Amino acid sequence: MIRVMLVDDQQLLRAGFRMVLSAQPDIEVVAEAGDGLSALEMLETTEVDVVLMDVRMPNMDGVEATKRINGPKVLILTTFDLDEYAFAAVKAGAAGFLLKDVPTADLVSAIRIVHAGDAVVSPSTLRRMLDRFATHLPTDEPVPGADLTPREREVLLMVARGLSNAEISGRLEVAEATVKTHLGRVLAKLGLRDRAQVVVYAYEAGLIVPSHRPKV
Repeated sequence: MIRVMLVDDQQLLRAGFRMVLSAQPDIEVVAEAGDGLSALEMLETTEVDVVLMDVRMPNMDGVEATKRINGPKVLILTTFDLDEYAFAAVKAGAAGFLLKDVPTADLVSAIRIVHAGDAVVSPSTLRRMLDRFATHLPTDEPVPGADLTPREREVLLMVARGLSNAEISGRLEVAEATVKTHLGRVLAKLGLRDRAQVVVYAYEAGLIVPSHRPKV
Protein backbone atom coordinates (compact mmCIF):
# COMPACT_ATOMS: atom_id res chain seq x y z
CA MET A 1 0.00 0.00 0.00
CA ILE A 2 1.09 3.56 -0.78
CA ARG A 3 0.53 5.61 2.38
CA VAL A 4 -0.59 9.14 1.51
CA MET A 5 -0.88 12.33 3.57
CA LEU A 6 -3.18 15.15 2.41
CA VAL A 7 -2.04 18.69 3.25
CA ASP A 8 -4.47 21.46 2.30
CA ASP A 9 -6.16 24.22 4.28
CA GLN A 10 -9.51 23.49 2.60
CA GLN A 11 -11.23 20.62 4.37
CA LEU A 12 -13.68 20.07 1.51
CA LEU A 13 -10.84 19.53 -0.96
CA ARG A 14 -9.15 17.07 1.40
CA ALA A 15 -12.42 15.16 1.68
CA GLY A 16 -12.68 14.97 -2.11
CA PHE A 17 -9.12 13.73 -2.52
CA ARG A 18 -9.62 11.20 0.28
CA MET A 19 -12.74 9.82 -1.41
CA VAL A 20 -10.96 9.45 -4.75
CA LEU A 21 -7.79 7.91 -3.36
CA SER A 22 -9.51 5.57 -0.91
CA ALA A 23 -11.18 3.89 -3.88
CA GLN A 24 -7.78 2.74 -5.15
CA PRO A 25 -6.68 -0.75 -4.10
CA ASP A 26 -3.03 0.24 -3.56
CA ILE A 27 -3.45 3.67 -1.91
CA GLU A 28 -4.35 4.50 1.69
CA VAL A 29 -4.84 7.99 3.11
CA VAL A 30 -3.20 7.77 6.53
CA ALA A 31 -3.14 11.43 7.62
CA GLU A 32 -4.46 14.92 6.90
CA ALA A 33 -3.20 18.38 7.83
CA GLY A 34 -4.43 21.92 7.25
CA ASP A 35 -1.01 23.58 6.93
CA GLY A 36 2.66 22.78 6.49
CA LEU A 37 3.54 23.10 10.16
CA SER A 38 0.89 20.61 11.24
CA ALA A 39 2.04 18.26 8.48
CA LEU A 40 5.61 18.28 9.78
CA GLU A 41 4.39 17.51 13.28
CA MET A 42 2.30 14.58 12.04
CA LEU A 43 5.17 13.17 10.01
CA GLU A 44 7.15 12.73 13.23
CA THR A 45 4.74 9.99 14.33
CA THR A 46 3.11 8.79 11.08
CA GLU A 47 4.62 6.58 8.39
CA VAL A 48 3.93 8.27 5.03
CA ASP A 49 5.16 7.46 1.52
CA VAL A 50 3.70 10.35 -0.51
CA VAL A 51 2.55 13.79 0.66
CA LEU A 52 0.01 15.68 -1.46
CA MET A 53 0.92 19.27 -0.61
CA ASP A 54 -0.90 22.53 -1.29
CA VAL A 55 1.21 25.67 -1.80
CA ARG A 56 -0.73 28.55 -0.24
CA MET A 57 -1.55 27.73 3.39
CA PRO A 58 -1.47 29.55 6.74
CA ASN A 59 1.33 29.11 9.32
CA MET A 60 3.69 27.46 6.82
CA ASP A 61 3.32 27.23 3.05
CA GLY A 62 3.85 24.09 1.01
CA VAL A 63 7.25 25.06 -0.41
CA GLU A 64 8.76 25.72 3.02
CA ALA A 65 7.25 22.50 4.39
CA THR A 66 8.65 20.55 1.44
CA LYS A 67 12.16 21.82 2.22
CA ARG A 68 11.88 20.31 5.70
CA ILE A 69 10.47 16.92 4.73
CA ASN A 70 12.99 14.11 4.67
CA GLY A 71 11.87 10.71 3.44
CA PRO A 72 8.37 10.87 1.97
CA LYS A 73 7.96 11.99 -1.64
CA VAL A 74 6.14 15.31 -2.03
CA LEU A 75 3.64 15.92 -4.82
CA ILE A 76 2.59 19.57 -5.01
CA LEU A 77 -1.06 20.17 -5.92
CA THR A 78 -2.05 23.78 -6.47
CA THR A 79 -4.78 25.91 -8.00
CA PHE A 80 -2.20 28.35 -9.32
CA ASP A 81 -0.33 27.36 -12.48
CA LEU A 82 2.60 29.71 -11.85
CA ASP A 83 6.15 28.98 -12.98
CA GLU A 84 7.62 30.47 -9.79
CA TYR A 85 5.70 27.97 -7.65
CA ALA A 86 6.77 25.04 -9.80
CA PHE A 87 10.44 26.03 -9.84
CA ALA A 88 10.50 26.74 -6.09
CA ALA A 89 8.73 23.47 -5.32
CA VAL A 90 11.09 21.34 -7.40
CA LYS A 91 14.11 23.14 -5.96
CA ALA A 92 12.74 22.48 -2.47
CA GLY A 93 12.69 18.77 -3.22
CA ALA A 94 9.20 18.08 -4.53
CA ALA A 95 8.96 15.08 -6.84
CA GLY A 96 5.95 16.48 -8.68
CA PHE A 97 3.86 19.56 -9.45
CA LEU A 98 0.27 19.26 -10.67
CA LEU A 99 -2.84 21.41 -10.77
CA LYS A 100 -5.78 20.52 -8.54
CA ASP A 101 -8.07 20.11 -11.54
CA VAL A 102 -5.92 17.23 -12.82
CA PRO A 103 -8.04 14.25 -13.99
CA THR A 104 -8.46 11.57 -11.34
CA ALA A 105 -6.59 8.96 -13.37
CA ASP A 106 -3.62 11.32 -13.80
CA LEU A 107 -3.51 12.11 -10.09
CA VAL A 108 -3.52 8.44 -9.13
CA SER A 109 -0.87 7.72 -11.75
CA ALA A 110 1.29 10.61 -10.47
CA ILE A 111 1.18 9.24 -6.92
CA ARG A 112 2.34 5.85 -8.14
CA ILE A 113 5.07 7.42 -10.29
CA VAL A 114 6.59 9.56 -7.52
CA HIS A 115 6.32 6.66 -5.08
CA ALA A 116 8.37 4.60 -7.54
CA GLY A 117 11.07 7.27 -7.51
CA ASP A 118 10.41 9.28 -10.66
CA ALA A 119 9.12 12.82 -11.10
CA VAL A 120 5.91 14.28 -12.47
CA VAL A 121 5.41 17.89 -13.56
CA SER A 122 2.30 19.25 -15.25
CA PRO A 123 3.16 19.21 -18.98
CA SER A 124 2.08 22.82 -19.53
CA THR A 125 4.07 23.99 -16.51
CA LEU A 126 7.21 22.08 -17.46
CA ARG A 127 7.07 23.35 -21.02
CA ARG A 128 6.79 26.97 -19.87
CA MET A 129 9.61 26.47 -17.38
CA LEU A 130 11.80 25.17 -20.17
CA ASP A 131 10.73 27.95 -22.53
CA ARG A 132 11.54 30.52 -19.88
CA PHE A 133 14.83 29.17 -18.59
CA ALA A 134 16.25 26.97 -21.33
CA THR A 135 16.68 28.95 -24.50
CA HIS A 136 20.20 27.63 -24.90
CA LEU A 137 21.86 24.48 -23.60
CA PRO A 138 25.50 24.29 -24.69
CA THR A 139 26.45 20.71 -25.54
CA ASP A 140 30.20 21.24 -25.28
CA GLU A 141 30.35 22.72 -21.79
CA PRO A 142 31.63 20.50 -18.98
CA VAL A 143 29.21 19.87 -16.12
CA PRO A 144 30.48 21.66 -12.97
CA GLY A 145 31.30 19.52 -9.96
CA ALA A 146 30.80 16.12 -11.55
CA ASP A 147 32.95 13.55 -13.27
CA LEU A 148 30.44 12.70 -15.99
CA THR A 149 31.30 10.81 -19.13
CA PRO A 150 30.52 12.51 -22.46
CA ARG A 151 27.45 10.29 -22.90
CA GLU A 152 26.22 11.01 -19.36
CA ARG A 153 26.63 14.74 -20.02
CA GLU A 154 24.67 14.33 -23.23
CA VAL A 155 21.85 12.57 -21.41
CA LEU A 156 21.80 15.24 -18.69
CA LEU A 157 21.40 18.04 -21.23
CA MET A 158 18.62 16.19 -23.07
CA VAL A 159 16.76 15.56 -19.81
CA ALA A 160 17.17 19.25 -18.98
CA ARG A 161 15.52 20.07 -22.30
CA GLY A 162 12.50 18.05 -21.19
CA LEU A 163 13.04 14.98 -23.39
CA SER A 164 11.63 11.65 -22.18
CA ASN A 165 13.74 8.50 -21.93
CA ALA A 166 12.08 7.21 -25.10
CA GLU A 167 12.92 10.41 -27.00
CA ILE A 168 16.52 10.33 -25.78
CA SER A 169 16.73 6.68 -26.78
CA GLY A 170 15.65 7.56 -30.31
CA ARG A 171 18.09 10.44 -30.67
CA LEU A 172 21.06 8.51 -29.33
CA GLU A 173 20.03 5.30 -31.07
CA VAL A 174 20.41 3.21 -27.93
CA ALA A 175 18.01 1.08 -25.89
CA GLU A 176 15.74 2.90 -23.45
CA ALA A 177 17.17 0.73 -20.66
CA THR A 178 20.60 2.15 -21.51
CA VAL A 179 19.26 5.68 -21.17
CA LYS A 180 17.85 4.80 -17.74
CA THR A 181 21.24 3.46 -16.71
CA HIS A 182 23.02 6.64 -17.83
CA LEU A 183 20.43 8.82 -16.09
CA GLY A 184 20.77 6.80 -12.90
CA ARG A 185 24.51 7.42 -12.91
CA VAL A 186 23.98 11.13 -13.55
CA LEU A 187 21.60 11.40 -10.60
CA ALA A 188 23.99 9.49 -8.34
CA LYS A 189 27.04 11.56 -9.30
CA LEU A 190 25.22 14.88 -8.92
CA GLY A 191 23.31 13.90 -5.80
CA LEU A 192 19.96 14.62 -7.44
CA ARG A 193 16.66 12.91 -6.67
CA ASP A 194 14.96 12.82 -10.07
CA ARG A 195 14.77 14.31 -13.57
CA ALA A 196 12.86 17.36 -12.34
CA GLN A 197 15.85 18.33 -10.20
CA VAL A 198 18.09 17.85 -13.24
CA VAL A 199 16.35 20.87 -14.81
CA VAL A 200 16.99 22.92 -11.67
CA TYR A 201 20.62 21.78 -11.53
CA ALA A 202 21.23 22.62 -15.18
CA TYR A 203 19.79 26.09 -14.67
CA GLU A 204 21.77 26.85 -11.51
CA ALA A 205 24.99 25.37 -12.94
CA GLY A 206 24.78 27.74 -15.89
CA LEU A 207 24.07 25.04 -18.44
CA ILE A 208 20.75 26.75 -19.11
CA VAL A 209 20.92 30.37 -20.12
CA PRO A 210 17.78 32.29 -19.13
CA SER A 211 15.81 33.93 -21.88
CA HIS A 212 15.28 37.67 -21.77
CA ARG A 213 11.63 38.39 -22.24
CA PRO A 214 10.53 41.97 -22.69
CA LYS A 215 8.83 43.42 -19.65
CA VAL A 216 5.09 43.89 -20.04
